[in-house]
Amino acid sequence: MTEHNRRDVETTSGKADRSSVSSASSTTIPTAEQRRLAHLDGPESSNPASAHPEATIAESEYSLADIERKKARPIRWVIFALAILLAIILPYGYGRSLAINHTQGVLHYASVMDPRGIALIAWMVTVLAFMGIGMSIIESQSWFWRVVFVLGLAAEQLIAGLCLLKMNFWYGTFVIYQHQAVLANAANLGIIAAGLGVAVFAILFVAILVCVKKDSPWNALTHSWSALSMFFIIELVAIAVVLFGGIITAV
Repeated sequence: MTEHNRRDVETTSGKADRSSVSSASSTTIPTAEQRRLAHLDGPESSNPASAHPEATIAESEYSLADIERKKARPIRWVIFALAILLAIILPYGYGRSLAINHTQGVLHYASVMDPRGIALIAWMVTVLAFMGIGMSIIESQSWFWRVVFVLGLAAEQLIAGLCLLKMNFWYGTFVIYQHQAVLANAANLGIIAAGLGVAVFAILFVAILVCVKKDSPWNALTHSWSALSMFFIIELVAIAVVLFGGIITAV
């Protein structure tokens, strides 16, 4: 082979090697254009889980607001509000009428009981009303406790009317019931004890919500059943003070 032919062969082989290297590099190393397109496509194109799934809920002509409005049933709430209003007004007026116009009949049935027993009954009825409204908040889907609240409220108002409950009730009870006014006073003290118990519970509950940290063990008292237990403990202390603290005989 001549010198000229050998140079041609080397030149041809060098070009072939360079073309093979460039083709290999073009297949293995992405170009700038390819990287830009891959960046624009994003990970969603290679991740099928990120794609939006097909809708599985059937289309409806009602919106979410329409559905919630149907569940609300405002007629029930209107009836409930009217029942509360009637439970406040009618029993109190009826009891007050009995106390003024049928005093001897009221004393005939009340005189067979001990003043502490009357105070305990009045306290229990009032606590039942408060428990009804509390349980209706906890069990918001049930109307049973709302009915209990209305009935308890009506019974409490009836006792309050019979005993002429007001700020200075001892004057009115003495005018109507004379020396047996201690019976009416005991009932009024039972109702007041239940009301004061609710007030103390509300103050403690709000104080725990505001002042106690969320990670504190005391925060457990704000849970529904723990709060209800605390409510009953406070109420028991309140009625114990009335029954055994000498308040009934002092009024």
